[in-house]
Amino acid sequence: MNAVILAAGVGRRLHVLTQHHPKCLLSIGGKTLLIRYLDSLTTLGVSRITIVVGYKQELIRKAVAEWEGSVPVHFLVNDDYARGSIVSLWVARTALDDDTVIMDADVLFHPTILERLVKSCYPNALLMDESVVQDPETREECMVVVQQGRVIALSKQMPDTYDDAGESVGFLKLSGNDAPSLLQSVEKRISQGLLDMEHEDALRDFFRSTTVGVEKIGGLPWIEIDFPEDVARAQNDVLPKFSEHGRE
Repeated sequence: MNAVILAAGVGRRLHVLTQHHPKCLLSIGGKTLLIRYLDSLTTLGVSRITIVVGYKQELIRKAVAEWEGSVPVHFLVNDDYARGSIVSLWVARTALDDDTVIMDADVLFHPTILERLVKSCYPNALLMDESVVQDPETREECMVVVQQGRVIALSKQMPDTYDDAGESVGFLKLSGNDAPSLLQSVEKRISQGLLDMEHEDALRDFFRSTTVGVEKIGGLPWIEIDFPEDVARAQNDVLPKFSEHGRE
């Protein structure tokens, strides 16, 4: 199992706190998100970590150089990092040569959450927090939508009919055998010039052609960090709950 971390974005909504640093270098509880990722992936025995970088990439490279872990870390560069995350996923295509966990880089998560995904019985799987209902006014939450036991959508735009839904954590387990199907779905949008699209919305064809299961993680502590108030919540509300679940 390998891992790809999509960390190229600017994160404009957090500039007041990041002070022109990548979001993954935000420190929560004295440890950056990036180092938490690297440590968790190491514990789970991944063979290779690839980080897609762009904005302020030198700071991410420096942080990795100072990391004391043993797993090889490689970098791929997204020069169009101001566009949608679909570009970063397309840049990462060369790293999808084996079973891979694809991860957004702005999540504080309890290690059990990632473990549940990596050890899932499904060759392809998404994490879904079934305790979250999308706010109908803001539609800020990216939702995993399930019908007949498989994912049919990963989007902020909910379909009219479905069996189950919950917020996406932002991590996808992808089988190496099914990577071509995912990349075909992404390439279709790239060829249409839809470079400002979020990568989740580029996976519609992938979900139609490929069975993707879900691992439910409701009750386990996690938070996607998009806004300044998310940082405070991560520090004061989410991180203290880690100890309640056995590990930090």
